[in-house]
Amino acid sequence: MKILAAFLAAATLYAQVPQLPAEALARQKYIKEHYTKFEYMIPMRDGVRLFTQVFTPKDKSQSYPLLLNRTPYQVPPYGIENYPAQLGPGTTDLFLKEGFIFVRQDVRGKGHSEGTYVHVRPVNPNKAAKEIDESSDTYDTLDWLVKSVPNNNGKAGIYGISYPGFYSTLAAIDAHPSLKAASPQAPVTDWFNGDDFRHNGVFFLPHAFGFFGGFGQAKNPEYLVGGPQYSMGTPDGYDFFHRMGPLANVDEKYFHGQIEYWREIVDHDVNDAYWQARNPAQYLKGVKPAMLTVGGWFDAEDVLGPLLVFRAIEKQSPQTENRIVEGPWSHGGWSRGTGDRLGNARFKNETSKYFQENIEYPFFLWYLKGKGEGNKLPKAYVFETGRDEWQKLDSWPPKEAKPVTFYFQEKGALTTAKPGAAAAFDEYISDPNKPVPFTPEITGRMTYNYMVEDQRFASTRTDVLTYETAPLTEDFRIAGPLKASLFVSTTGTDSDFVVKLIDVYPGDYPDSPDQPANLRMGGYQQLLRGEPFRGKFRKSTEKPEPFTPGKLDKVEFDMPDVFHTFRAGHRIMVQVQSTWFPLCDLNPQKFMKISEAKASDFQKATQHVFRQSGAASGLTVMNIP
Repeated sequence: MKILAAFLAAATLYAQVPQLPAEALARQKYIKEHYTKFEYMIPMRDGVRLFTQVFTPKDKSQSYPLLLNRTPYQVPPYGIENYPAQLGPGTTDLFLKEGFIFVRQDVRGKGHSEGTYVHVRPVNPNKAAKEIDESSDTYDTLDWLVKSVPNNNGKAGIYGISYPGFYSTLAAIDAHPSLKAASPQAPVTDWFNGDDFRHNGVFFLPHAFGFFGGFGQAKNPEYLVGGPQYSMGTPDGYDFFHRMGPLANVDEKYFHGQIEYWREIVDHDVNDAYWQARNPAQYLKGVKPAMLTVGGWFDAEDVLGPLLVFRAIEKQSPQTENRIVEGPWSHGGWSRGTGDRLGNARFKNETSKYFQENIEYPFFLWYLKGKGEGNKLPKAYVFETGRDEWQKLDSWPPKEAKPVTFYFQEKGALTTAKPGAAAAFDEYISDPNKPVPFTPEITGRMTYNYMVEDQRFASTRTDVLTYETAPLTEDFRIAGPLKASLFVSTTGTDSDFVVKLIDVYPGDYPDSPDQPANLRMGGYQQLLRGEPFRGKFRKSTEKPEPFTPGKLDKVEFDMPDVFHTFRAGHRIMVQVQSTWFPLCDLNPQKFMKISEAKASDFQKATQHVFRQSGAASGLTVMNIP
């Protein structure tokens, strides 16, 4: 294993001062000329101190609000003479030029902060005097800042992407009175049912392996963000994870017990009290700050979290000024680049720049400074793919959305007519030793582009069922969650089922001038949403049950929202399969604790997907005019 060598090399790399591009150097120079940097160890109620950087405008002619970012990924460069090349959300200069007191903090147990780090630390709703959680750490931080930092106006905002988005969500629970605006962006929310590492119980193997192989290690040296990554010795993740064998081999062969949280996340393979306590959505009651929750339709990491946070506040805190933004982005894509494309998909708009300048900045400007018209932002500011247009809606999903079910038919047809045949089904053999790839790309990680990837490679496989409509005669718009309803039988006692919604481009669709030479867009099968489900959880995610071999059973589950128009001339396609490797860990297709499975436990299974009266498999979408 090469962890130690990688660790030392990475430490050396991060200890060096990188050569910044000219634009970043100019911004760094501006920050140093207009802001003064301070570093503090802020005491929490239990005596633990958190390392905090504060950047205050040198112009003292007015007071300024606080804009906080709490992160487990460290806040380099450290030292009051060393300045970063960016402050505030995104890459826009608007926040810098307007003037805020920017605050960056290492969360408890990370970076230079004291204390013990706990992954997705549960909310403690009934804290005693000196008991803590992330909400109280944010409260205590803001309380100290408001009382101690000169020239602040008594108002504060918080923002963050992914894990920092999780801390932004928690800041809104029992919030400090100064907290007027919070923006959880791609917030980690439910790590069992759809964020990051488990989707409906299915383990996202390369994502967890890559992330915890570095971040899961003990505290890192100064300037080392994230931690070293284990070298797989090959760029081919399909080959690497296939040769690795059962899930138990990760710890035995590679981590050797050094990644403490790996065992924890692997062992908790049902939606037990461990996971339930770590979902903060249940505590979003009486939320007082204005909320701007942000997500990406094609976020490979946290596509579900923003939707859960927004809906929880809508339901449990109806008095809150609560908004959601969803764009055509990968994880954090709204904070960088132009946002006009992802992989081979093109969106014809600079959506990232638009979000930063027309949504995010006005939001904080209004609630922290009372300037502009950020209070007039719509309930839902959402980008409609297919049409490639921003839409301003007064609800999400739109009130006019109605369910429409597309049913599987014979010969791979897909229509809205219920099948009437008796004892009709389609069959495929799922073989864990020859699993369906999740991407044709040679990669060792969970790529961001897979969320919009061409599925023609999968359509040719005999272990993937493919259903599609005739070419559409008019546009068909969908907005909201999807529901997969599968009537199945299996020769095993457990099986996974992956359902994918796909937009099939017309055969004469024009190529893009900058696309790869070996790609043709005519007939492109763009993935819009794909989601796996572990069959043993079909009745309860807390109490799994085996299948009875050969017996018809129902597997039904929700899939995260989509806002898309299938244009006239396109086809709607749905695919069903039982492996999606190595994105999803392999199911032995045998009812057991998968982390304890041996190579001999993995077996072929014959899957039947029924399309008959009383057992009509299909996918339900929310259609709007």
